[in-house]
Amino acid sequence: MSNVRHLRDKAPDSEKITINLGYVDLGRIDLLVQEGFYSNRSDFIRTAIRNQLDGHGDTVSKTIERHTMELGLRDYTRADLEALRDAGEMLHVKVVGLARIASDVSPDLALATIGSITVLGALQASPDIKKALADRIT
Repeated sequence: MSNVRHLRDKAPDSEKITINLGYVDLGRIDLLVQEGFYSNRSDFIRTAIRNQLDGHGDTVSKTIERHTMELGLRDYTRADLEALRDAGEMLHVKVVGLARIASDVSPDLALATIGSITVLGALQASPDIKKALADRIT
């Protein structure tokens, strides 16, 4: 008997981005980190981004309403898509945040039920699903 346990792969709760900064700005950030205002450069950058997003909160909310987009995490399960297929309906995914298509969804089911995908953030789906829906992802 084996004592090996399989743990589910944990999906990342963030996305890595790369930015270019001038040396003076970088030095100023390092000074604030050195003085203890922030724990590291990433902490400063995350805080600055959140402050900017908070300052534009009303605009983001109105835009989401105008585009009828969902905000946050949206999971699409095989059962969800099968129900749409059985009802003869097509799904148009519009998410600000993270959209996830379950790993047990087949490319054929996705093609039969997903008309378009617009995600401002990240889309997590199998490579086969992304390939099948490539012309529907904007």
